Amino acid sequence: MTAAALSLRGLGKDYGARTAVGAIDLDVVRGECLGLLGPNGAGKTTTISMASGVVTPTRGTVAIGGVELARDPRGAKQKLGLVPQELAIYEELSALQNLAYFGALYGLAGKTLADRIAWALGVVGLRDRAGEQVKRYSGGMKRRINLAAGLLHEPELLILDEPTVGVDPQSRNHIFETVRDLNARGMTVIYTTHYMEEVEALCDRVAIVDAGAIVATGTVAELIAAHAGKGVELELAGEPAAIDRAAAAAAAHGTVARDGGTLRVVPAGGLAPVIAAVEEAGAAIARIQSRQASLESAFLALTGKTLRDAP
Repeated sequence: MTAAALSLRGLGKDYGARTAVGAIDLDVVRGECLGLLGPNGAGKTTTISMASGVVTPTRGTVAIGGVELARDPRGAKQKLGLVPQELAIYEELSALQNLAYFGALYGLAGKTLADRIAWALGVVGLRDRAGEQVKRYSGGMKRRINLAAGLLHEPELLILDEPTVGVDPQSRNHIFETVRDLNARGMTVIYTTHYMEEVEALCDRVAIVDAGAIVATGTVAELIAAHAGKGVELELAGEPAAIDRAAAAAAAHGTVARDGGTLRVVPAGGLAPVIAAVEEAGAAIARIQSRQASLESAFLALTGKTLRDAP
């Protein structure tokens, strides 16, 4: 049986008395593009950091391509490419100098290194600007050279942590096409983002993380079918205490996700009981709008909240 591209077993991390990640079990199939979604502070970055050897787990194991990270860190990391959200490049150096440096860290040299640099620059569309200092690049170009640095050694598994944050539409589209092409060639990709449309466009499968645990996995279609449903959005008016009571009362008649005074409800048995419960709780309905099933509605149903600030 072929080993998974990434296998996490009981993986968790504590910071003092606070548990950032509980005990995650996850297998990433070779050749797939897995989207990793979760609210701010859900544990996505901590999980990625442990999976890539940047952070030491409190418990559990990580295996990359069948190589256990704790037993053979070098062998496991050789199979991995990590593109962090924070730019991991030297802006005083040129793109060419950056890639030469990172390539050497992976043990590449001579013609092999030169060929890999030329290939990576071509992949991200920066061959004609390779000699310029990175500090002269646009934000989108910096993101692309950051991606190139993670690709130099042609890893089996590529982890992309929010790679399109703050980029222009052209660079965003180029990153999309690059991910699709690499995945089509057989490279396994883990893609974390806050943008639902990116997951829908790129990912074969999705894992949703909340409160340090994986709360659901499946294809986009599977998650929508199982957790989204068609529902309504209710904008409530009234005293905060009345809105709190109304949210609790509505939850007795369906699945409720709350954002301030707005409730997103998938009724269990019709809308009338939900409306009656809200009004009996002392809140008024200022607006009601039907909602179509989507990955976003599935996400909100599973996490029970919109994207939020990290603790």
